[in-house]
Amino acid sequence: MARHTYRCPLRWADMDAFGHVNNVVFLRYLEEARIDFMFRLAPQGETASGDTASFKGGSVVARHEIDYKRQLIHRHEPVDIDLWVTEIRAASATIAYEVKDDDIVYVRASTVIVPFDFAAGRPRRLTALEREFLGKYTESDESAA
Repeated sequence: MARHTYRCPLRWADMDAFGHVNNVVFLRYLEEARIDFMFRLAPQGETASGDTASFKGGSVVARHEIDYKRQLIHRHEPVDIDLWVTEIRAASATIAYEVKDDDIVYVRASTVIVPFDFAAGRPRRLTALEREFLGKYTESDESAA
């Protein structure tokens, strides 16, 4: 299946006293890639049946996992973040990431996202269109290693 690649710029403020990107900043990088994926690439608008065709209604993060593989030294060139889906459930999806340059992987991570109905104040199920969109980017964890 397909992966989404986000070119993430590095900012001066991302660097810590040791000259590498601080571990906490990687969560922001993952968020930028996820937002680009879910809000720019996902279908927009409403279907004839009233389904929201994207995640614009909202979602929340239920879990992050991050494995730091190598330090990323601050530089002017962006870093690539590959993103794909490893699991789709009724009311959640797991997104996997690699923050990398070509064959050098700095971080491997995953995020569990939950679609959320903010008006009702509770999680909701994925719509058929959201499931279809996520399905185009689904790979197993084993194929990503």
